Amino acid sequence: MALGPRLDLRQSQQLVMTPQLQQSIKLLAASNLEIETFIGEALEANPLLEAGAVSRDADGPSAEPDDIPREEFTSDKLIGQAQGESEAPLDLNTGALDRDRDTGDGNNGAGAEWGSAITGSGGGEDLPGIDATRAAEVTLADHLDGQIGALACNPREAFVARHIVGLLDDAGYLSADLVEIGYDLGVDLDCVEDALEVVQMCDPTGVGARNLAECLALQAKEADRYDPCMAALIDNLELVAKGEVARLKRLCQVDDEDFADMLRELREFDPKPGLAFASSSDDAVVPDVLLKAKDDGGWDITLNEETLPRLVVNRSYYVELSAGSASKDAQGWLKEKLADAHWLIRALDQRQKTILKTAAEIVKQQDGFFRRGVSELRPLTLREVAEEIDMHESTVSRVTSNKYLHCDRGCFELKYFFSSGVSSSDGEGASSEAIKARIKALTDAEDPKKVLSDQKLADMLNEEGFGLARRTVAKYREAIGIGSSAQRRRAKKLQNI
Repeated sequence: MALGPRLDLRQSQQLVMTPQLQQSIKLLAASNLEIETFIGEALEANPLLEAGAVSRDADGPSAEPDDIPREEFTSDKLIGQAQGESEAPLDLNTGALDRDRDTGDGNNGAGAEWGSAITGSGGGEDLPGIDATRAAEVTLADHLDGQIGALACNPREAFVARHIVGLLDDAGYLSADLVEIGYDLGVDLDCVEDALEVVQMCDPTGVGARNLAECLALQAKEADRYDPCMAALIDNLELVAKGEVARLKRLCQVDDEDFADMLRELREFDPKPGLAFASSSDDAVVPDVLLKAKDDGGWDITLNEETLPRLVVNRSYYVELSAGSASKDAQGWLKEKLADAHWLIRALDQRQKTILKTAAEIVKQQDGFFRRGVSELRPLTLREVAEEIDMHESTVSRVTSNKYLHCDRGCFELKYFFSSGVSSSDGEGASSEAIKARIKALTDAEDPKKVLSDQKLADMLNEEGFGLARRTVAKYREAIGIGSSAQRRRAKKLQNI
């Protein structure tokens, strides 16, 4: 068969990722703060847009007079029908389905040496809500800076001390090497050490420490309790964490009563003194969806009106500009701004409808959680919700990112309700969060003299209908920060001293 060039005419359909479509997809995943910023920029750039009450009738929020031209927005239809979104890249950290959270204390490897509680996200039957944290009015650096001037011997020492303050982390620890600090500032090591002593003399006591032991030692000295016995105890914090009481008493050369007093004093010290002044990096969480129980046993699901953007097209201003613009360029610019205004209003309205539709399905799927607590949280995937609401999985992923639901049990990110699970005797399966909550409840209620092993926990859970192996129980136990049976036994022994 001879080969040669030829012309063909073909028809095909292809999704074009227009700028408007890309922006609509980004709006789905945007948080309240990002939406607020975006609207502010749009109001500045488009004179036809203004903030005002939005009509929410069946015809949509932008019912404009007939003399204003309209456009069909393909991007809105695509977002509403979720066609072709699988070709658009997902935002980072929006595809994870297994939400096993690992909680722990990262303070120099010694977070629970003197009995501080460690809890996980599945820590209780009724999980706490998300509290909005306010940043401290005075930062740690400002607080220390006001003290250095009176404590430093000369301006040079004060300068180095203030530089060290700038290197402290939120907990008040110094991780930088003193030799490197001296090299950077062009001073000798003795000067840096003197400046560090100035910082460590400041309030709160313990700031400027380079590790946990030094932080506790500074506080013990301030309390006039840094005798050789206490020094030996602080120098062996790893043994405190392991619960090796007999060995510690030999090292400290004290009896049971003195050791109990020393341990009690150690627990009263603050391992992170700087956190009292640390500003919170979390913004106040404003829920997007409000959930209330109805008298008839159903649920009342509404959007939080305070977070809804209220935008309208300034009709009179458009008519005035249109009548006074004779040039084609001016008319073209005006039509472009009008199209942008229409698109933004419709895109935001579609975003709210998609959020409400997705949240309603999540409430339907997790009805047991909202009525009885985390023990009833069932395994749920993005695909299940997407199939029920006839949208693409990527759309659900974007909608549930940075969106929060408020109910009687607290405020939860929509992503929280998606988790992996294991099979159970009732055939429904159990969420990993429910399993974690049950493991914590069992370990909290265990007899200090009969601490439950992982195998015993697995047997008890299997009796309740969960199909769990010992290694699976160990994985969930570690994920919520609960120690092994040996570690718990030693910790309970220390707490009873």
